[in-house]
Amino acid sequence: MKTNPTIAEPGQPRNPDALEEAVRATLRELGEDPEREGLLKTPERVASSLRFLTSGYDQDVSKVLNDAVYSVAYDEMVIVKDIEIFSLCEHHLLPFFGRCHVAYIPTRKVIGLSKIPRLVDVFARRLQIQERLTNQIAETIMETIKPQGVGVIIEAKHLCMIMRGVEKQNSVAVTSAMLGVFRDGEQTRAEFLRLVRERS
Repeated sequence: MKTNPTIAEPGQPRNPDALEEAVRATLRELGEDPEREGLLKTPERVASSLRFLTSGYDQDVSKVLNDAVYSVAYDEMVIVKDIEIFSLCEHHLLPFFGRCHVAYIPTRKVIGLSKIPRLVDVFARRLQIQERLTNQIAETIMETIKPQGVGVIIEAKHLCMIMRGVEKQNSVAVTSAMLGVFRDGEQTRAEFLRLVRERS
């Protein structure tokens, strides 16, 4: 499975106080007093929040998936759609959020359905760009169960576009990764897109 050499190994020890100190220093640089009543616990809260929002760095993708891969005689499309995603943009450390749709056509193996949202969370809970997040989900499924193909679509709103920059409140970024028969087969791709567009 592909790895990013710049990312620490899961479970690697970190200085537990360093993040709180960095938040305290940031507050001072913003012209605030981190010792005032309203901010006394802020470094601790922000550090805890950031550790949760980036907890994907401490998760091993293979361990998340490997105990839920099953041999099944099934060769129709499997789709899990409207998976809620929350992530942090690596450029501004502001959230982006939306929905992820994942589909694949098995060859010999399938993934337990509950593991697909967990896989999405593993990669979403890292500093991300939406394009890479989309590719990581698709490539991991492709490498893990070698299906006929994988399709992933993410629709997300980025606070770095809504709160700052162009300040467009209704803009939605859509990214897709199509591998195998989802890339090569127009009919398969069209069926996936149709199923994604259908709303309950």
